[in-house]
Amino acid sequence: MPFDRSNSKNKSLNKSLLENLKKASENAGKAVNKAGGISSKRVNEVGNYIEFFVKKSLEKVGYKVLSQITKSGKNKSAGYPDVQFRDEFGRVCYLECKTFNSKNIATTQRSFYLSPSSDPKVNSDGFHFVLSFEIEPRAKKFYCASYKLLSIENLSCDLKHEFNSDNKRLYTKELILAEGRFL
Repeated sequence: MPFDRSNSKNKSLNKSLLENLKKASENAGKAVNKAGGISSKRVNEVGNYIEFFVKKSLEKVGYKVLSQITKSGKNKSAGYPDVQFRDEFGRVCYLECKTFNSKNIATTQRSFYLSPSSDPKVNSDGFHFVLSFEIEPRAKKFYCASYKLLSIENLSCDLKHEFNSDNKRLYTKELILAEGRFL
């Protein structure tokens, strides 16, 4: 569903949603910093830890955070989106939590990924948002410096065709040319 800021019919509804998302974003970033930052060995994992703060902040502004249920009814946490919630008008919203470093924000480094699935978590019409926090390392912890809230219905994406296999098929006798043991 497009997040139309100019449509007069939905303008006040979307304005309210946007204001509440801004509040939740600010609350989440402040909560991370107030908690003393996020401890993580890898900066790539900081976004996973931020989810907790985002969910709590969405609830704080009155939104109902929903369980991540796939089309078949199974609970699933991995993959897009990280969070599903309903706004005050009952509309479904999907939210992906991301982090970024201001030094590489203009690079072509892959920052959004969506895999096709036979059992997706997106199973109804809704808004699609990304909430991304600029992360700064300080004293072996990561803090929120700023945030960007994005509506991604018009996000330009590349399609990556990929060949892949698994161990069972890779290590078949037909493919092994030589092998040896060391222990």
